Parts: sequence; C-alpha cells; structure tokens
Amino acid sequence: MEHLDWQPAAERLARTLSTPGPGWFRALSHVPRHLFVPRWFSAGPTGWTVTDGPSDETAWVDATYADTTLVTRVGAVHADHAAADAPVVGVPTSSSTNPGLVTAMFRHGRMSHGTRLMDMATGSGYSAALAAYRLGDANVTSLDIDPYLTEAATERLHSIGLRPQVVTGDAAGELPDQYDRIVSMVSVPRIPVSWLAALRPAGRMVTTLANTGLILTADKQPDGGASGRIEWDRAAFMTTRTADDYPAMLNSMFAQVREQDGEDITQSPYPVINVPQAWEVWSMLTVTAPGIEHRLQLDEDGRITAWMLHADGSWARATMPAGATGAMVHQGGPRRLWDILDRIRRRWLQEGSLPVYGARVTITPDGQTTLRRGQWEVTL
Repeated sequence: MEHLDWQPAAERLARTLSTPGPGWFRALSHVPRHLFVPRWFSAGPTGWTVTDGPSDETAWVDATYADTTLVTRVGAVHADHAAADAPVVGVPTSSSTNPGLVTAMFRHGRMSHGTRLMDMATGSGYSAALAAYRLGDANVTSLDIDPYLTEAATERLHSIGLRPQVVTGDAAGELPDQYDRIVSMVSVPRIPVSWLAALRPAGRMVTTLANTGLILTADKQPDGGASGRIEWDRAAFMTTRTADDYPAMLNSMFAQVREQDGEDITQSPYPVINVPQAWEVWSMLTVTAPGIEHRLQLDEDGRITAWMLHADGSWARATMPAGATGAMVHQGGPRRLWDILDRIRRRWLQEGSLPVYGARVTITPDGQTTLRRGQWEVTL
C-alpha cells in the first residue's frame, strides 16, 4: 500500500474544512485517515455489511477522505473482524467521526501547540492522530473503553510515527492525569465528576449531551465547578457505554403497544415528525424528559406513524394520514409523552425558537449541571 496516492485527497479534504496554515489544515493534510479505517460498515436491507478498503483502493481513498462518518463497530462486532458475506445486525457502537466534526470539536477547545489534551473516545484513533500532529504527541492522551480499539489505534498511530498515550478505561471513571482540555467524541448524559477533577485550573471541556444535538463548552472555575454555554452549532455522538453493547432497546414494549388503543385518545393539531431529525425539538425534549425512544413508519399510502416509548411504561402513538396536518394520538402509562412533545412544539411556534441552544451552563463541583436561558431552566 506504499504506492497508495492518498495525499491529494487529504489536501482536498483539508481545503474543504480549514484555511491553509500550520493548524488543523496541516494536520488534516498530513494524517493518513485511511490507515485508521481499513474496514468499515455500511447499512443495508439485511443489516450492516463490511467494506474492505485495501480490496478497492480507489473506494478506500474516496470514503476515508470524504467528510463522512464511517461506522467501525456494530454491536460487539468490529469491522476489522467481520465476515464479508455475513451482514451484522445491531446498532453502531464505534465509528471514525467525520473529520469536519472532529476539528469543530477541537476548535471549541481553543487549543494550541503544548496544550495538554484528553481526547475522550479513541475510536479508530484518527482524532488522536490529528490532535497529536497539531499539539505534539507528548501532550495528547486518548481513552476508550474497548481494549481492541485502544490496541489497534496504538499500532496505527505508531505506524505513522505518532506516540500519544492511549489508555483503556471508562469515560466516567477516574482519569489518568491532569489536562488543560477534555474534548469528548462520545456523548454523556451529565458531566462526570472525574472530568472536573482532571481539569487543570481554568481548563476547558467540550462534549455533547447524550441523545441531543447539544455541544456543551465549559471552563473550570476556582470552586472546582465549571461554567459555559450550549453552543449555537450542533452535533450528535454515540453515548458512553460500560459494556460491549448498548442496553437492549424497548422492542418488546414496542411490539406490545404498536397497535394498542391508548388510555387517552386525542387529536393533535401538529403533524407527525421524525423527532430525532428535528434537532432543536429533539434536544429540548431530551433534557425535559430523558430516556425516550422513537420509532417512525411511513406507509406506501403516505400515512406516517410515530411511536414514543419510555422504560417507565409510558408510550404514545401518533398517526397522520397522507395530506393531513394533524395526528390521532394514543397514549398510555404513567406519563403522556406526546403531550410533552406538543407543549414543546407549541412553545417553539409561539416564541420562534426554543431556549436550549445558547443556554448558559453551570456545573457544580459535584457534577450537577444546569442549563438556563431567560426564564427557562433545567437541571440534568
């Protein structure tokens, strides 16, 4: 593979994402992303199928030097170990994040050469490589819960002459050192206390909140807490996990309530939407009522049905025929999930926006995280 002509593609990617200069442009131009993603998964009708990069070098370069996220692990199966003729069923559990988002998260960190960085969630190792190239590899530590990922990333980093520290560990657990910056490529439901303990005075953290499109930036305060804001741009990452796979989804509950009549049956004035694709509404819903799973079905006749499910037994189903502007809603369980969603949508229509983006963030020394904007406030 020494003859692989990847450099022009890397330079085109760098020009797309950055301004020429010694910073992230130089890192994007010189780090060979294809070496960190030799195989990846693509979604298909029967599951996730693996692509082997070296088998088609043109496709390999095209895929790895596009500003695209490449899934590298589904369930407990790594792309490196997957059989080409056996699709894998499950949800993605690791990936090589698209380079534009990686560098955007790093820019939120406001770093320069010599900044000591914790790169949270090693994944393929590509983000650690960019950081090591930019900051100096002695200043970069990268952590992932998956021992295979940390081992493979270490080997690939060493193969291009980079030697940041790569460790296996829990993102929410005790961190191995003190850092000027913690930048996370995995989302968290709330800020781990261990991050505050590992941040140096005036240090800065950058992360996304789980199951939202919210980027949180916060600077450490003298009392040991931190303060910052929810940025106006948006991003979503996989959530932290403590096992080989994420907990099972609420599929049995979905099967039970899929066609069930609700305890309450009402007519909503609002159309059915794909909530996780409506980022502002989705983010506001998650911080208001965390833990909701979503399903969506589009029938051949144009009818759209959406389900909302929660582990506490609450559920909702909304159906909207083709051409309609409202939905028939069935709800059951201890809470009325669709009513919560409709209240958020009503506020969005009345005010023209929701207060979650641009909110101020306060994190106490024990990790309690509060978002505030105007009269709105929520504690995660």
